[in-house]
Amino acid sequence: MKAARLLAVFAATGILPAAGPARELRFTLPADPRTFDALHVSDQPSETIRYLTGGVLLRINRVTDQLQPELAESWKITPDGRAIIFHLRAGLKFSDGSPLIAADVARTLNTALDPKQASPAGDTLRSGRGDPEVRVVSALDVSVRYPQPKAGIDRIFDQISIVPQTSAKLPPSAGPFFVAGYKPGEQITLARNPNYWKHGQPDFDSIRMDIQSNREIELARFLRGEIHAIQKLEPEAFDRVKKEQPAAARNLGASLDPEFLWFNMAPAAPIPDYRKKWFSSAAFRHAISQSIHRDDLARVVFRGYAHPAAGPISASNRFWFNASLKPLPYDAQSAMRNFAADGFVLRDGVLRDRDGHEVEFSLVTNSGNRARAAMAAFIQDDLRNVGIRVNVVTLDFGSLIERISRTLNYEAALLGYSNVAVDPIEDMNVWLSSGPQHAWWPEEKTPATPWEARIDQLELDQAAQPDRRLRKRSMDEVQRIAVEQEPIIYLVYSDYLAAISPLLRGVQPVAEPPQLFWNIESLGLK
Repeated sequence: MKAARLLAVFAATGILPAAGPARELRFTLPADPRTFDALHVSDQPSETIRYLTGGVLLRINRVTDQLQPELAESWKITPDGRAIIFHLRAGLKFSDGSPLIAADVARTLNTALDPKQASPAGDTLRSGRGDPEVRVVSALDVSVRYPQPKAGIDRIFDQISIVPQTSAKLPPSAGPFFVAGYKPGEQITLARNPNYWKHGQPDFDSIRMDIQSNREIELARFLRGEIHAIQKLEPEAFDRVKKEQPAAARNLGASLDPEFLWFNMAPAAPIPDYRKKWFSSAAFRHAISQSIHRDDLARVVFRGYAHPAAGPISASNRFWFNASLKPLPYDAQSAMRNFAADGFVLRDGVLRDRDGHEVEFSLVTNSGNRARAAMAAFIQDDLRNVGIRVNVVTLDFGSLIERISRTLNYEAALLGYSNVAVDPIEDMNVWLSSGPQHAWWPEEKTPATPWEARIDQLELDQAAQPDRRLRKRSMDEVQRIAVEQEPIIYLVYSDYLAAISPLLRGVQPVAEPPQLFWNIESLGLK
């Protein structure tokens, strides 16, 4: 849930074959980008533009999960895992014709690392024991050295765009396109980079992104053939596409994006102590989890386009997912046994704790999200069946964030998020007990429980481990502990639903962002 994790999702994408230049790709964004500065991206529209325009040293192939050389012709990691040395391609240029050399790489990385910049890209580069030293070795060689081994020391550079030294509002770029025009509230135009190092690519001459927040209008435009693809569809819209243009409907399977609930365990929270005692009990949390029909959430709320969750990492995240974990099934009998083991008694249809308090709590969630409101209603009904009264409270997003991260004035919360990276190192702020997004008790001074201490150790170990296989072993244990303790009760992973016209060639859609655009230079029209 760090800055890189964005609560909005990629907007619609598409082509208008009947108007404009014959090789112009058209798609829409839900809002204006907040910035064109690739080092200060914190919103989804800006991230879309960064990916399409940014030149990176290395690129992760979203289909094979293998690293590919980009601006860097080659690279080498030192045996101790603390440093990486890049060798750039000769003759690289930015879109304005200015040369791109090792000094530009070093300046970009050092700017991102400058605390005064508050750059999200800098967060990606940092390590737990200090910032790396970036050094120009020659005109085409640059080294990045960390104080300790750095996890994913090569793969993080898929996310860092190398930028020119400029103050232009529409800066030049080193990727396949550059920002050629911007009309606030209307559209952004990207033009083909004439100096792109992949000669003959991209296939499109330009990209036009219209600002369009209305999803109904977006869908209507697609069905009329005005836009070529929609990257993220709600289940109802997907069913409509499936009915009217079945060849265009694409279900990519479980997304990376979980829906979950958790209880407030922070000692400073302004809630009764006896309720804090409930929430801090793993047996109570397990019983709540076992009382929820995840299959119904997937089947009814998401119209069958969701999968019950097995834990904090989606099964579609093939490398990192702990395949030994299975979704927790609905089991009312086991739930009642867990409640009884913790001193709860069901009497006259009401669950009471050992001191006679009726079990009741409020569940906050964000307003304006139909699926989440429906999930809250299902959870409310499920828990009523075990004698628990749940009061659902919907809040605007700003008020919700205020409660769960600042005042802590809530009892339980139902939320979800959009994952923009597959590497679980991006989730350290959630799982480290000292993390600001440690949902159930943010920024603990010391781990409150032995299992949290163990997660802390595993997270820190994997963050300093350059070997992915050893990191995977640590993360498998983190996932197992997360399921055993359930500080966050994972419910479902919605499917990733897209609409892609058969006229668009070269698309290799994947669950990892950017789902349709990761190989943008290879896309074209048939």
